Amino acid sequence: MVRGRSVHLRKYVAPDLFLKFTANPKWPAITENLRTSEQTTGRPDFLARVFNLKLKSFMDDPTVHGALGKSIAQVYTIEFEKRRLPQAHILIVLQADNKFSTSEHIDEFVRAEIPSSIENPRLHEIVTKCLMHMAL
Repeated sequence: MVRGRSVHLRKYVAPDLFLKFTANPKWPAITENLRTSEQTTGRPDFLARVFNLKLKSFMDDPTVHGALGKSIAQVYTIEFEKRRLPQAHILIVLQADNKFSTSEHIDEFVRAEIPSSIENPRLHEIVTKCLMHMAL
């Protein structure tokens, strides 16, 4: 991530990955540090600070540690949802030999299933609480 100047992905190629990272007002780092009378909507400064720390940590996985392959460029923008929560839209360009070329390769990283509550109760709880949205 290049900070302090504009990064043009056109210089590279079309992005390989689009990731979305959204703040969770129930993160323990937030809930454990609010006063009993406070809600996250009343502390946008605190929510933004925690979000930025978690975003930096999240960005390290695909960019520094190469969790999805070696990246050669990345850029993100932060915006606020209607629920006043910050979210980042992230584009990543992978090195040529790390690009996803087959559906099997994609399936190694992407899942569209709810983990078993018996085989992996912790992951099941995370997915059902944090990744599923109810339509209103």
